[in-house]
Amino acid sequence: MTNRILWIIMALLAIAGGIFALMNPFAASLAATTIAAWMFLIFGVLQVIAGFRVPGAGAKIWTLLMGALAIYLGITILGHPLRGMVTLTVMVGILFLAGGITKIILAFSLEDRRFFWAILLSGVVSVILAVMVFTNFPQSAAVVLGILLGVELLSDGVWSLAMALSSDGQEAES
Repeated sequence: MTNRILWIIMALLAIAGGIFALMNPFAASLAATTIAAWMFLIFGVLQVIAGFRVPGAGAKIWTLLMGALAIYLGITILGHPLRGMVTLTVMVGILFLAGGITKIILAFSLEDRRFFWAILLSGVVSVILAVMVFTNFPQSAAVVLGILLGVELLSDGVWSLAMALSSDGQEAES
């Protein structure tokens, strides 16, 4: 089996997953929340292990505290996934808002105006997404993460398929 076929299979799986997530955003939001909780838990354990190997008392304490916090977050979200979904949705909204404002400021501070409109548009879209999350909160918490997961999977699937089917896909085969 060539790499091109693997790229196509990966693309089709991602597209199918994206469609499923968009058709059932609540289930996808719950899945995204559960995955995030497990990542917090796993990375927290790894950080605590690494914390015992860090030289210096200050660095050791901070590393252990951050690891313990990540473990706590993971366990808490796994124990209360709906509350975790709400918390993660708030964080996503804050990230959209901060990222959007940052991109808008960046667009106006650029000396080279070639990318002005692209960066400005990206910033405005991020701010609009943040407003959409917060104006429909807490109802949005049930579906926002699933919709974002679906869009991400569709996007990944489309670019993977384009890569596999393009003439540049020859590089993907090597």
